[in-house]
Amino acid sequence: MKMQLEPSELKKARDRLVRVQGQIGGIVKMIDEGRDCTELLTQLSAASTALTRAGFTIIATGMQHCGTDAAGEADRAVLEKAFMSLA
Repeated sequence: MKMQLEPSELKKARDRLVRVQGQIGGIVKMIDEGRDCTELLTQLSAASTALTRAGFTIIATGMQHCGTDAAGEADRAVLEKAFMSLA
């Protein structure tokens, strides 16, 4: 059974993902312009960190919805798999 999360619950994560989307576009442009590799790596690191944080926010928000079984009990295996997918 799938559980849907309310978009309002994920606003912070969504906003962060929109910023990451802009960062990725900037990185692609930097590559096209032949920019310095240290600048590229700095921006890539920032985008990667922001993406990871958005993922953790989504998982934390959805733990009660996505990490419970039909009886409403926490499903540790499901939660571990979700967190490990970010590693």
